[in-house]
Amino acid sequence: YRYASELIEDIRQQGDFCIGAACYPEGHVETEHKKDDIINLKHKVDCGVDFLTTQMFFDNNILYNYLYRIREAGVTVPVIAGIMPVTNKAQIKRICSMSGTYLPARFKAIVDRFGDNPVAMKQAGIAYAAEQIIDLIANGVNGIHIYSMNKPDVAARIQENLSEILR
Repeated sequence: YRYASELIEDIRQQGDFCIGAACYPEGHVETEHKKDDIINLKHKVDCGVDFLTTQMFFDNNILYNYLYRIREAGVTVPVIAGIMPVTNKAQIKRICSMSGTYLPARFKAIVDRFGDNPVAMKQAGIAYAAEQIIDLIANGVNGIHIYSMNKPDVAARIQENLSEILR
């Protein structure tokens, strides 16, 4: 398949499956204009997507703006926010070089201050992700996916930090 929409159409024809797909609040790295990215997303959803999961982002305002733009374009399926708890300095450099993800000044300061101390960076990364999730929930985002990167202890610590909020 050249495009996800082709795969989605094929799966939809095979049976009654629940189909999820990716979306990119900061735009897909291979798409030159965000407007085109939203047109492609709408087509993908129209092919049979039931829900979307976002690529990671570190500034919730980017997601809020994106949700407004896709809703205006007629994308009405649920959107699950993808949160990446960054627990080491090398991880963030690698991730951002691949995805072009924007790092807010507040987050850069955390990496600059704690990046050379692995234990402190892990704790700060978990705290930042937890704060992001609190803000998302407070602003009506009902679905959140934690990109745990095979670190279940990180996901568990975030869940512990949010135990009363998630009730």
